[in-house]
Amino acid sequence: MPELPEVETVRKTLIKLVSNKKIENVTVYWPKIIKNPVEAEQFIDALKGETIEDVGRRGKFLILYTETYALVSHLRMEGKYGLYSKEDPFDKHTHVIFHFTDGTELRYRDVRKFGTMHLFRKGEEFQKPPLLELGPEPFEERFTHDYLGKKLGKTNRKVKPALLDQKILVGLGNIYVDEALFRAGIHPERPANTLNEEEIATLHREIVKTLNEAVKKGGSTIRSYVNSQGEIGMFQLELYAYGRKGKECKRCRTPLEKTTVGGRGTHFCPNCQKL
Repeated sequence: MPELPEVETVRKTLIKLVSNKKIENVTVYWPKIIKNPVEAEQFIDALKGETIEDVGRRGKFLILYTETYALVSHLRMEGKYGLYSKEDPFDKHTHVIFHFTDGTELRYRDVRKFGTMHLFRKGEEFQKPPLLELGPEPFEERFTHDYLGKKLGKTNRKVKPALLDQKILVGLGNIYVDEALFRAGIHPERPANTLNEEEIATLHREIVKTLNEAVKKGGSTIRSYVNSQGEIGMFQLELYAYGRKGKECKRCRTPLEKTTVGGRGTHFCPNCQKL
């Protein structure tokens, strides 16, 4: 699933591709992707004649803004946006097409059909699910090590599942939790409320640093992720832990291990991240 760096990269490329384009029509081939409004026809009718003004992001969600509406889109596992000419062919995995008046089309393709779209009037997008209960962004001023310490101190869950909780902090997924915990020297199975103040401060710093580096590299292409221009991310070349089972730790040369924590495949160094 694309995490904050990947979604931010998609946002940056999308804004270049679709800003100021006027929607002539919308075609929905898989109505179950549209979660709000309930009827796809209402979704289509609302967006006809609207012009895309901006593309935002909240955690792992993209937000396409028109004059009137905010379209909240979650890519889930395989969702991708791309800009095409109306003459370009498309396959059975293309589920939503935004037809622009200039003859181009923004197409949403999703092999697994897990993605979602919610349409709200501007200003309502943060007052209702799915954005309503999300925690702070890692780059916001309110995400301090004191905030992180208070949140983690209230739960006896293992630290990895706690960091994956989007109500505590948005944008982190399997890849970047593994990376931040490795960099902080914290075992993913440590109970969250056992971390001391120094460990919390280190973890906070490494979360922000890791995500910043990943954004600069365009995210991580692990399976099929590409940005809206079909370009892969490059941060996977910088990974210390995720996907490196059996390979030497870049710090101590101990073979990395993989286990399951909170139902998620988890990579760590048994020497650098002692439990």
